[in-house]
Amino acid sequence: MKTFVLGGGCFWCLDAVYQKTRGVTEVVSGYTGGHTRHPDYDSVCSGITGHAEVVAVTFDEDVVPEDVILDMFFVSHDPTTLNRQGYDVGTQYRSVMYHQDTAQKELFEDAISRNQENWKNPIVTEVSRLPHFHVAEDWHQNFYAKHPEQGYCQVIINPKLAKARKYYSQWLAA
Repeated sequence: MKTFVLGGGCFWCLDAVYQKTRGVTEVVSGYTGGHTRHPDYDSVCSGITGHAEVVAVTFDEDVVPEDVILDMFFVSHDPTTLNRQGYDVGTQYRSVMYHQDTAQKELFEDAISRNQENWKNPIVTEVSRLPHFHVAEDWHQNFYAKHPEQGYCQVIINPKLAKARKYYSQWLAA
């Protein structure tokens, strides 16, 4: 099993995509990359903590290749916008990949290079060493599956799921 910690805007969006991915055994929404010891949703949303909303995606690389997990990341958000995803603006919504070792850092940098050809503008995804990961509040975990009828899920997450299905249908459960 491997775990990647990825931030692509609101963690609900990446959670929704990866929860449906074959070979993914766990997705945990959380916060990392900031300077406060006990971040919570309200403080992170205020922008004062420096933390990003992220997901820790644990997967079986014998079922789904790590390149697929990473390429899905670049399809599931806009990695060319600095500190913003759609209407969500602030450093907490930055595009970021947190590595746990040198090999993972190189894997992430290769994924950025590989995916750049799919974007007209330069990818601005940050690659940083993983500091402490803070698990987000329970109500954020598996949010889309619990609340698919919510407006945010309908308007923001559903199009991202549709895009992921367009390119990665063989890896996604129905």
